[in-house]
Amino acid sequence: MIRVGERAPDFTLPSQDGRQVSLSDFRGKANVVIYFYPKDFTAGCTAETMHFGQKYGEIREMGAEVLGISSDTEESHKSFAEKCGAGFTLLSDRGGRVRKVYGVKSTLGVIPGRVTFVVDRDGVVRHVFASQFEPKRHVEEAIEALRRMAA
Repeated sequence: MIRVGERAPDFTLPSQDGRQVSLSDFRGKANVVIYFYPKDFTAGCTAETMHFGQKYGEIREMGAEVLGISSDTEESHKSFAEKCGAGFTLLSDRGGRVRKVYGVKSTLGVIPGRVTFVVDRDGVVRHVFASQFEPKRHVEEAIEALRRMAA
């Protein structure tokens, strides 16, 4: 898995609104919270995405953007973002290529992993949090990391 202090690998993926979004789009402009989650419309992923949606304004005020990534389709992401009140970008990683590049492992070999990376404006990973079973904690971990980066 990509570790703190390493450069976050760039990627380009389709979003829920059909745009191609690259991590490098944010370089020099904003910190980025990237969270990999297992699947749209599952209980844990819904709770996590809703919580990111509730805290999105606070995250933006800290100069950061949020990108959620799973293997679901752009169409699924669009419905999921609307249901969760996300307000931020969800990206479709069909086939799990980006998940593999970041080293996000499956839980029990079958459930796609849940890992959050906080990347600074220079593209360096400043925080990593992995927990399949504490989806809301990913949001709090990301906010705390952003606060430390601002201090």
